[in-house]
Amino acid sequence: MLSIFNSIPTHMDYKGQKLAEQIFQGIIIISAVVGFVYGLIIQQFGWTVYIVLTGFVVSCIMTLPPWPMYRRNPLPWQPVIPETSAESSQKKKKHK
Repeated sequence: MLSIFNSIPTHMDYKGQKLAEQIFQGIIIISAVVGFVYGLIIQQFGWTVYIVLTGFVVSCIMTLPPWPMYRRNPLPWQPVIPETSAESSQKKKKHK
C-alpha cells in the first residue's frame, strides 16, 4: 500500500517552480481584474469575491501538484563514488 505513495513524484525543478509562480500570479491577477470589472458592471461586490476565489482555486489546482510540466528540467546530480574500505575505516577513526 505504501509503495503506491512512494511512486508519486513530489518534486519540481527550479524552472518548474518559476513557471508555477508565474502561472499562479497570472491567474490571480486576471481573475481579480475580471472580478472587479464584472462586479462594477452589475454593482455586486459578492460576485467579485466569487470570481477571485474561483481564480484562486483554479490556480491552486494548476500549480500545487507537481505536474509533469514542472519537472522537465531536472538537475544533473553527480554520480555516487563508492568508498574503498581504507577510506571508510579512516573516516570512522576520525569521528571517534
